[in-house]
Amino acid sequence: MIDMAAKLDKELSILRGGRTVNAVGRVKRFDGQIVHASAFPAAVGNECRIECGDGQWAEAEVIGFLDDYTVLVLTGGQAALVAGARVETIRRIDVVPVGPALLGRVLDGAGKPLDLQPEPILREIWPLKGERVNPLRRRPVREPIDTGVRAINALLTVGRGQRIGIIAGSGVGKSSLLSAMARFTSADVVILGLIGERGREVAGMVEELSASPTFANTIVVAVPADQSPVLRIRGVHRATAYAEYFRAQGKSVLLMIDSLTRVAHAQRELGLALGEQPTTKGYPPSVVSLIGQLLERSGLDGDTSGAVTAIYTVLADGDDTTNDPIVDSARAILDGHIVLSRKQAEQGIYPAIDLASSISRTMSDCVSQSHLLRARKFRRYLSLFEQNRDLMMLGGYQPGQDPELDQAFEINPALVNFISQSTNERSGLVESEARLQAIIP
Repeated sequence: MIDMAAKLDKELSILRGGRTVNAVGRVKRFDGQIVHASAFPAAVGNECRIECGDGQWAEAEVIGFLDDYTVLVLTGGQAALVAGARVETIRRIDVVPVGPALLGRVLDGAGKPLDLQPEPILREIWPLKGERVNPLRRRPVREPIDTGVRAINALLTVGRGQRIGIIAGSGVGKSSLLSAMARFTSADVVILGLIGERGREVAGMVEELSASPTFANTIVVAVPADQSPVLRIRGVHRATAYAEYFRAQGKSVLLMIDSLTRVAHAQRELGLALGEQPTTKGYPPSVVSLIGQLLERSGLDGDTSGAVTAIYTVLADGDDTTNDPIVDSARAILDGHIVLSRKQAEQGIYPAIDLASSISRTMSDCVSQSHLLRARKFRRYLSLFEQNRDLMMLGGYQPGQDPELDQAFEINPALVNFISQSTNERSGLVESEARLQAIIP
């Protein structure tokens, strides 16, 4: 936590709306949500206000500099701007108010309540973009965290402090899986960042979570797709800052971001507006840089017993999980990934986890050797069945030729039943392992 007690009241006052005008510029060009103003002394991250032609003021944030212009992005939607309009700096948003009053609340990317409740009273602050941690101070992942989902607990065990991705195309159950884990996890605090998603989906998710007893320990940061790219990026940083704060309190935090791809899209908009050259599939280099910075903020705390276990959903365009640049960049940094299969979803198997393509890189450090061997054997049997299904159905294989294949076909119904789980059913770590042992002795 930042030692800024002397400045706390002043900073919180500024964050809650206090304005101090420091510099002034003039609008030179306006394209959609991107504003080019005459150069004036403002830093990247400064929040500004722009005088509109109708007498109102529009809020914007400085995102960089191009030629002789200061480049800003509107954060409040469309505005009636005119050439030569006055641009004033208001404040610099590099810290966020934090505190226990955040629990059970739904906030937007600027930290304003979306749940129609009073603004939470917060007396501490945390850096919006975190603090760089010495990698040698990070503790290794050694103990499992209960997600409440049987297939993950038993076959892709997630370690406390692990970073894992859920990779899938659209409409195969990413949000349903996140909702189940948010409701059933053993973590002390759950932080859900809904970034760039549909407004209807945000409302549905919040309604489902609010009916759960665990909602009292949950924070939702929601920035729908119709919001400014600056707010979408600020929203994911804010959710991560909240997670870091509770980790510093010694809490076990489950941070879930849906989705990392929408964050990358927001950064692509900003990068292209600043003149960055698009590379693979139109993504500028700053996108890869942002992904690395975000993912490295989670993990175990070297000073306390706290941990941030992070789950990021990654949308694979056209179900392509091998050539998508965002999938590739995330997979290279994450400690594992869970791939959802459209084929399994079409067969009615939910959660539609493709075990053959999924991996948890910390599982071997978090479970017993016998548990690990059973999980590998389970995956082996499932893989054998899928590889030889057509051969068996066409009569090209006669039972008795391969004992292992015979066993795979015999227990396949039990394997599928083990993976399948209702969104309202919870399966803890101990129960999941016991059911695995009953199938694979």
